[in-house]
Amino acid sequence: VQLQASGGGLVQAGGSLRLSCAASGLTFSRYPLGWFRQAPGKEREFVAAISWSGAVISYADSVKGRFTISRDNAKNTVYLQMNSLKPEDTAVYFCAAKYGSRVSKLEYEYTDWGQGTQVTVSS
Repeated sequence: VQLQASGGGLVQAGGSLRLSCAASGLTFSRYPLGWFRQAPGKEREFVAAISWSGAVISYADSVKGRFTISRDNAKNTVYLQMNSLKPEDTAVYFCAAKYGSRVSKLEYEYTDWGQGTQVTVSS
């Protein structure tokens, strides 16, 4: 299984970025997917997750109303649209896949991880 995250970069506060994560080596449409992030000196934390169908979505409270997770099963890709970015959103963002049908906020339930993409928000 390979997950390739992209789309990170440097943006001013209030700006937007869209992250993408392309998957291969798995039956993409069967897997719930998640985005996590890790800021310097901090533990990795949950950002958002989406069920295989897209019908069930979960967000961390810190990003609700600003971030949107979506997926295109035909393209084997999951997205994270990030709007109204804040300096505290600065982190390396990781996509991850898990087995089973349930959406999860728990890092240990995800078995396959991408390499991460850096997002830096300047004030």
